[in-house]
Amino acid sequence: MNNMKSIELFAGAGGLALGAALAGFEPLAVIEWDKWACDTIRENQERQNPLVVDWPLYENDVRLFDFSGIPGKVDLVAGGPPCQPFSLGGKHKAYCDKRDMFPATIEVIRQLRPKAFVLENVKGLTRTTFANYFQYTLLQLTFPELTISKNETWLQHLSRLEKEKTSGKAQGLTYDVVHRVVNAADYGVPQRRERIFIVGFRHDLSVRWSFPEATHSYDALLYSQYISGEYWDKHKISRTERAPISSPSAAKRIEKLRSGALFAQESGKPWATVRDALQGLADPRDKDAALRHFNHVFQDGARIYQGHTGSPLDLPAKTLKAGGHGVPGGENMLVMPSGETRYFTVRESARLQAFPDTYVFHGSWTETMRQLGNAVPVTLARIVLGSVAEKLIGTEFKKLVQHNTGTAL
Repeated sequence: MNNMKSIELFAGAGGLALGAALAGFEPLAVIEWDKWACDTIRENQERQNPLVVDWPLYENDVRLFDFSGIPGKVDLVAGGPPCQPFSLGGKHKAYCDKRDMFPATIEVIRQLRPKAFVLENVKGLTRTTFANYFQYTLLQLTFPELTISKNETWLQHLSRLEKEKTSGKAQGLTYDVVHRVVNAADYGVPQRRERIFIVGFRHDLSVRWSFPEATHSYDALLYSQYISGEYWDKHKISRTERAPISSPSAAKRIEKLRSGALFAQESGKPWATVRDALQGLADPRDKDAALRHFNHVFQDGARIYQGHTGSPLDLPAKTLKAGGHGVPGGENMLVMPSGETRYFTVRESARLQAFPDTYVFHGSWTETMRQLGNAVPVTLARIVLGSVAEKLIGTEFKKLVQHNTGTAL
């Protein structure tokens, strides 16, 4: 079997594309319009980072890219269309927002006819405000060849797509599409980051797929911290230095775990915390910290303010942000058990997004934090895309057996 081929749209600093590479996909094109994000990928290529060194990187607008030159068939289209039209920090314009890149994404899928696609976006896409547009997007992804007519409004187009869906027919290029909001912390990422994944398989492949099961949980973390004590023992934290129970709701869950009303053992591994993620990194205030670790430079000026209270050391980080209101914002900040606060360094933020320590980020602190705030956690990308890859390999294997034996499986 040949290597699986992929196209990466809106690549950013490369989080989703790294996950695809780790899942066994070979990119035919990695497309990103932002110069700074492209510079990050180029710098890692210059450093001969093995995961990215051969990426065919294009600094280009997806809408202007000529896909006719892509060689051969495409197994996967992956990407995170810009989320500002749907994010809580954005202006919430959705289909009226020129930054909405879902139409461009659907056009690429229509043109390339990949076996599968994986798209990632903010949880805000599922808000009631956007319900009709979200359904419209899902139906366009299901029937990418049923394009909008010249004098048709998007609501009229939605009605036509709904009729096609309810007809029960699967004519032309059709995808079986599912979506789910997932929390990165549930998959071992040291960050509570909720994002929606939209996954589609070409209908003619007859793939049966569901999202990978969660492997980590909050209950298991609470158990390891406040019942077994394994968490503190692992980090060699004395009883006097341990963080107190964070909230009344956490205290209630701990009591249920003690009483047996909840079973942490059935909840997988403990959520990874900020302390777990930063293990082995020098304090950035040390003079030689920046020499020992890439992108590990102390940034002064952190302060807590309303709505931006930072991330406690002994929980997964809050969602890293890339918003325009004083980037990177108070949420990209560490809060020690003593109450002391400081900004996460770029390297610490990269760990919270599961980038390898060998991956270097290009640009100023503000610019690199924007790249990281927009990124897909590499571990989560690898898990989702690995599950998709497994199904695609399975379909190819069935074809091969049928071809060699003349029988259907």
